[in-house]
Amino acid sequence: MDFKRTKAPTNTVTRNILDLCEETGNIYESVSIISKRANQISVEIKQELNKKLAEFASYNDSLEEVFENREQIEISRYYEKLPKPTLLATQEFIEGNIYFRDPSKEEVERI
Repeated sequence: MDFKRTKAPTNTVTRNILDLCEETGNIYESVSIISKRANQISVEIKQELNKKLAEFASYNDSLEEVFENREQIEISRYYEKLPKPTLLATQEFIEGNIYFRDPSKEEVERI
């Protein structure tokens, strides 16, 4: 997922509570959905970052040799500038890009 192409802001934005609870009817349920999606996004970003930084890992146990790798620094800066996972998840929720369901509200078919 390309997180840089999202329309999510990079800093905190005040949201209207009524807009957030419009789809679910309950602000707490909306916040729960957003938080679960934010955790998923956080895991994705961390795995992607670890995969990219694993290329630069050195397996020498020498403390004397410390190398500054320009590419590694640029990758770190890129991920530092990304919007936070909660902001990304909130933007996805507002745009309607998150699929969620509540099994307790679904009708149960009995045979």
